[in-house]
Amino acid sequence: MMYECSRRAAMGCGAPHVFRLLLLLWLLPPPPVSVSGVAGVSPAALPLVVNTWAFRKATETAWYILKSGGSELDAVERGCGQCETDQCDGSVGFGGSPDEHGETTLDAMIMDGNTMEVGAVADLRRIKNAIGVARKVIQHTKHTLLVGESASLFAESMGFPCEDLTTQNSLSIYLKWLNQSCQPNYWKNVIPDASKSCGPYKQAKQLNSEEWINSQKRINIHNHDTIGMIVIGGSGNVAVGTSTNGAVHKIQGRVGDSPIAGAGAYADSTIGGAAATGDGDIMMRFLPSYQAVEYMRTGTDPAIACQKVISRIQKYAPYFFGAVICANTTGSFGAACNKVPGFTQFHFMVYSPLLNQPSEQVVDCI
Repeated sequence: MMYECSRRAAMGCGAPHVFRLLLLLWLLPPPPVSVSGVAGVSPAALPLVVNTWAFRKATETAWYILKSGGSELDAVERGCGQCETDQCDGSVGFGGSPDEHGETTLDAMIMDGNTMEVGAVADLRRIKNAIGVARKVIQHTKHTLLVGESASLFAESMGFPCEDLTTQNSLSIYLKWLNQSCQPNYWKNVIPDASKSCGPYKQAKQLNSEEWINSQKRINIHNHDTIGMIVIGGSGNVAVGTSTNGAVHKIQGRVGDSPIAGAGAYADSTIGGAAATGDGDIMMRFLPSYQAVEYMRTGTDPAIACQKVISRIQKYAPYFFGAVICANTTGSFGAACNKVPGFTQFHFMVYSPLLNQPSEQVVDCI
C-alpha cells in the first residue's frame, strides 16, 4: 500500500514537481565516469568510438556516421571535422593557437587500419577542413604527408575553399602575447634572451642544457590540446585520426606529433588503435600511439598499454604534459596521462552499443 501511494505521488497525485524533477534529471547527460588508476574499461562491445577530451559533439557525429552506414574512415573524418567546425577548446580548427607571427595553421592525419594507408597534412594554411584534406591525400595521391603552402595548394585543387583562419579571438591572443614580451615562447640558447624579450633571435655561443628541462615547467598545458579519435567498426575494422592547430605561439613552420603516423595516432585492424594528445614536441620522439598498439599486440590490456607508454616517456621527460587513449578490437578501451601540476585527471569520450549516449570518462593521471 505504501509503495502504491508513493508511485501515485510520483505520477502526479499531489506532487507534479517531483515528476518534473525526475524528468529533468533523466534528460541531463550523465556525470563523468571516474576511474581509479590508469584506465576506463568497457564491456566488450562494437562498434566503438573513443576520442580525447570531453568533445561530445565529435563523438556523437562519428557515431551517427557509423550507424548511418558510413565507414570507419568516414566516421573519423566527420568526427574530427566536427571539432574543426566547433573550434574545440580553441586548440582545434581555425581561429586558435596563433604562431609567433600571429598566423593559425593546422595539422591533421587519418589512418586506415586495414590497408595501413595514411593521409596527413601539416602547417596547412587558409583551409579550415584539415582532416578532410588529409583524407584526400589517401584518396588522390601516392604520398602520405603534405606540408605548408604546397599542402594548401593541393587542398585548393581538391576543391576546398580558401578562407582566412585568423579571427578576432586569435588576433587578441597574439597581441596580448606581444605585449607580454612574447612570453612564453619556444626559443632557447639565443640572443637576445628569449625568456625576457621578443626576437628576432640569433644563436648564442653557449648552449644551456638545463633550459629544455625548465621550459617544460613553464609552458601552459592548455597550449597542446588535440582531438585524437579511434573508431572500431562492428566487424573490427579500425581507423584513427587527429586534428589540431598546434602549440600556441609556436615557431613558424613547427609541426608536432598529430600528423605523424605512430605518434599522433596509429591503427591496425588486427589489433586496435591508439591516439595521443599533449606536448607533441616531446611525445613524437617516443611514437606513443604505435608503441601502445604494439603492447596490445602482445595481449596487453588497452589500459595497461596506455600506462606503459606514459611511464616510458616519464623516464626522460618527467614534467611532460600528455595523455594516450587505446582500444582493441574486442571493444575494450583505456587511457592514461602524466600527472603534472594543473593536470591530475584526463577526460575522454566513449560511445558503444551498451551506451544510449556518449559517456565522458575520467582517469587519474600517474
